[in-house]
Amino acid sequence: MIEIHQFPCLKDNYGFLAHDQTSGTTVAIDTPDGEKYLAEADSLGWTIDEIWNTHWHPDHAGGNELIKKATGCRIFGPAGESEKIPGIDAELSGGDKIRIGDILVEIIDVPGHTLGHIAYHIPAAKTAFVGDALFALGCGRVFEGDAKMMWASLSRLKELPPSTVIYCAHEYTQANARFALSVDPENPALTSYAQEVEMKRQRGDWTVPTVLSRELEANPFLRADDKELQAAMGHAGDPVATFAEIRARKDSF
Repeated sequence: MIEIHQFPCLKDNYGFLAHDQTSGTTVAIDTPDGEKYLAEADSLGWTIDEIWNTHWHPDHAGGNELIKKATGCRIFGPAGESEKIPGIDAELSGGDKIRIGDILVEIIDVPGHTLGHIAYHIPAAKTAFVGDALFALGCGRVFEGDAKMMWASLSRLKELPPSTVIYCAHEYTQANARFALSVDPENPALTSYAQEVEMKRQRGDWTVPTVLSRELEANPFLRADDKELQAAMGHAGDPVATFAEIRARKDSF
């Protein structure tokens, strides 16, 4: 059994610790704040054995060296960004497999936000840690890649089982929902989701994690292959151009 401990850190990041109850192995998924991660692990009686970085940005890998110095942990990260990942010990690419204890973890290439971005899928736990590739009702800004690359990455995530729980790295959902309604206002699944998000945030509740099935119905960035949304964006039959249009609108929203 995998136990996942989630906690807020920095301005709007979430930190994640994954703990295999059988082996006692604990993994830090990304390291926005090394001190916070160490304190959270200590409060649970866990010791961080590994770090899994999704990409090189400082709010995802900035705590690597502090945690490694304190625990001697092993650091896994994207091969395409290895020179930017502090303290990296093992390079990973899509198709690679690692384990937490005896539990299989699949690596998925999801470049676009950064060129080497990867995601970690744990099939037995119906869980994926996606960093900044996919957000609840959104997706990462395309900093280093292009629209074709990012759409291909999101398409890989779309192929995961719909029941997969998606752990994304930021609390952006409220703003994402408001934008999504501007491009897909007649979508009842989105309308219902957005209303729920507003209520959760008014209570101070988290909107992460999300479930892939819900994102497939409501997240416009995953629906660039939907004919009605393509027509609304002026790019019938072209999911890449539709995605690019939605992303451009979000960037200036």
